[in-house]
Amino acid sequence: MDRAATDVNRPTLIKKQTLHDQVADSVRDLIIEGYLEPGTRIDETALVEQLGVSRTPFREALRTLAAEGLVIIRPSKGAVVRKLSSQDVLSMLEVLAEIERLAGKLTIKRASQAELDELLALHDEMMAYYADRDRLPYYKLNQKFHSRLAELSGNDTLREVQSNIQARLKRIRFIGNRHEDSWSGAVADHEQMAIAIREKDGEKLGDVLAGHLMATWDRVKNTF
Repeated sequence: MDRAATDVNRPTLIKKQTLHDQVADSVRDLIIEGYLEPGTRIDETALVEQLGVSRTPFREALRTLAAEGLVIIRPSKGAVVRKLSSQDVLSMLEVLAEIERLAGKLTIKRASQAELDELLALHDEMMAYYADRDRLPYYKLNQKFHSRLAELSGNDTLREVQSNIQARLKRIRFIGNRHEDSWSGAVADHEQMAIAIREKDGEKLGDVLAGHLMATWDRVKNTF
């Protein structure tokens, strides 16, 4: 897997033939990494030029991000990056913790061995990025791990709610690992998740997941 360093000075150039979801990926990364700060207006003219796309796929991308809860589109006034309050974040983390507790139990009960192995493979990829201290790729695989876990629960309602809350917390989850001690703590949690998956212990997996989510609050509560 290519682990070329991410250019932190400017957005990644988008080729003109790419689809709007790739534009959404690029703008989403700018929000997650803090280049587009919460509460600020999105400069459509500047980003369209920097990304090398037309306004149509850019505006479609904004609608995608609005559906995820990352931006707010104001008629005739443009879009702004959504700013969450501390109470918003705490409330969502409390709910997400219990959702993923249930997801852990159901996944161990319902997933096949091949599917559990897939989760472990994602974990191993995450650990490789952690070893390189390559934070954004680690973070994206982390999101993929939690999303896949929800899918493997076999409960569509759980998956839908988990996806909705996780999307709104993308920036918060990213800054939760901004310090080495916080990141290492999150990694330790994931190591315990991997052990629970290997042992096929749903109760343990659920408990680790719930604790992992609430530890995020401890890491970000002083940022508001």
